Amino acid sequence: MDNLLFDPFDGPYQAAPFIEIKTEHFLPAIKHSIAVAKEELQSLLDNPADPSFENTLEPLDQIGSLLQRNTMILYNLNAAETSPELQKVTQEAAPLLTDFQNTLRLDTQLFERVQKVYENEDRNRLTEEQKTLLKKQYQSFTRNGALLSDADKKKLRAIDTQLVQLTLTFGEHVLADTQGYTLHLTQEDDLKGLPDGVIAAAAVMAKNKDLDGWAFSLDYPSYIPFMTYAENRDLRKEMSLAFGRRGFQNNENNNEAIIISIVKLRQERAELLGYQSHAAYVLEERMAQSESEVYDFLDHLNKKARPAADKEWEQIQHFGREKLGLEIIEKWDTSFITEKIKREKLELDEQELKPYFALDSVLDGLFEIVNELYGLHFKASTTISGYHPDVKVFEVFDQHGVFTSLLYMDFFPRPGKRNGAWMTSYRSQKKGQRPHVSVVCNFTPPTDTLPSLLIFNEVTTLFHEFGHALHGMLANTTYSTLSGTSVPWDFVELPSQLMENWCYKEEALLRFAKHYQSGAPLPKKYINKLKKIAQFQQGIHTLRQLSYCYLDLSYHGSNATKIKDIKSHESAILAPFLWTKDHNENAMSTAFSHIFQGGYAAGYYSYKWAEVLDADAFEYFEQKGIFNPEVAQDFAKHILSKGGTEHPMVLYKRFRGKEPTVEALLRRSGLIES
Repeated sequence: MDNLLFDPFDGPYQAAPFIEIKTEHFLPAIKHSIAVAKEELQSLLDNPADPSFENTLEPLDQIGSLLQRNTMILYNLNAAETSPELQKVTQEAAPLLTDFQNTLRLDTQLFERVQKVYENEDRNRLTEEQKTLLKKQYQSFTRNGALLSDADKKKLRAIDTQLVQLTLTFGEHVLADTQGYTLHLTQEDDLKGLPDGVIAAAAVMAKNKDLDGWAFSLDYPSYIPFMTYAENRDLRKEMSLAFGRRGFQNNENNNEAIIISIVKLRQERAELLGYQSHAAYVLEERMAQSESEVYDFLDHLNKKARPAADKEWEQIQHFGREKLGLEIIEKWDTSFITEKIKREKLELDEQELKPYFALDSVLDGLFEIVNELYGLHFKASTTISGYHPDVKVFEVFDQHGVFTSLLYMDFFPRPGKRNGAWMTSYRSQKKGQRPHVSVVCNFTPPTDTLPSLLIFNEVTTLFHEFGHALHGMLANTTYSTLSGTSVPWDFVELPSQLMENWCYKEEALLRFAKHYQSGAPLPKKYINKLKKIAQFQQGIHTLRQLSYCYLDLSYHGSNATKIKDIKSHESAILAPFLWTKDHNENAMSTAFSHIFQGGYAAGYYSYKWAEVLDADAFEYFEQKGIFNPEVAQDFAKHILSKGGTEHPMVLYKRFRGKEPTVEALLRRSGLIES
């Protein structure tokens, strides 16, 4: 078979020729790439010279470049454009990839070479980046079993193989349950309260499913507005319970046993490597270096946010009782009531904002802001294709016209695409190689009569993911292992969360918030109200996020293997953070993809940790001017371009001049006085 994944791509910027890549290419290509990587490894091991940084660490960083590229393409497509056939290939490829990684990390001869360099290298002659790479590579061996006996290495291989397959299956189950549900409506009365744009999108969805009337799904652009605006309480209940049943039903997609197995295997792996728990293993390489430090951080925020949250909940209860006649507030009521309160207290209906947030206009404004801050230019490509007709491809250049990155942008939900939003890469950055970065979202799609008009939360999501993309696009390191977002997980959210701040600032909003028909700018009254939205119900929002953090840690501490029943365990952890009734037929854990499919296991706290960093960093921008190019260039120089080349606190202090304080976040959230 003529397989283009066997060789370097020869198109512009060596971009992936997605149109020509077929599902049947992947498995042979993965096997071929592994064989090539093993040859590269053998070449390193056959070097007769004494181990040095140049003849050991540098070639080690290059081993498996072809494999990495092909794996990135496979896994990214499995998330954004999957099919049963691609899922099957991914399941078959996963153990092969895990086995190779274990072959690499458990190779005694290779570890001995790395260990000799680590113990004997004259570090004074190395750059800071080289010192970091040496330490990281050495620890990657020791943290992945290099010091184990042969018998324990075999156990580790088996555990890792099981874990990768279980996490893939977990994600497949969530996707299947998400896409397996449709709320089909044929009576106009059932649409009462829903905005016209939401109704139009539901009509398009029904038409695409060969249904009459209107269809709503559990994808966020359909689910969230339905839960926020639908007057029919029974239908909100139906949607809410369907959402909460994902991975928790008596069907082939149930994730309960999978969670128990993942938790058990992670703990077993940690103990095998000499750690008390999976959390201890994970946190060793984070800014927060212990469970106790994370718990202290979360407890502090809990204490600060709870008084505000209690008052906010009293307001929800009072409004529901007095204005809507609801004596008991259920979970399917909270978004609906919150929106009503927002309209009354802030005199703001967020649907009134949507005409000012046409996706194309927001994207143009985002590009303009990024250009002013970082000097980047974005050119829509006419020669490079995406992996789906909806995907837009941009060539990115710096202020001198030098190529910086390819950028793929994929905005709308569709079958075969998982929920949520994320940034990823199709090619990493290293010396002599520029990155190919992708931003994937699930935004409100256009209809026959309307362009894609975003709710404000979708605007902030776009800015958030673009912050991650900047971390990738502006990377400028020698080694791919340390490039871009290859930083501790509790540091990786800083660039993304920092970018969200511009969404609330008038100088930024006026660049993209324009009426899609008239071109009129967003009225001043709305801009002022958006500033208030930033602090609206921040107590409840903070506690909700903290509850996810506590739940995550509970699955990865030393007592995690005592968990026998997912629902009862989850209910016990979340009870202090719930104001509404807990329903037995629903569970959150079984669809908690961040920790059971993604990379946030024992690290979900990173979102709040990074909020402290971003609030502190943006205060600096505000002091100097939010479009101050010198501050932005300093951020690019010391944070975005540096990746994981030095300890994140060293990089942050180099930018900010001091360590961050939690008070900046509390001030921004309105939880303490400014």
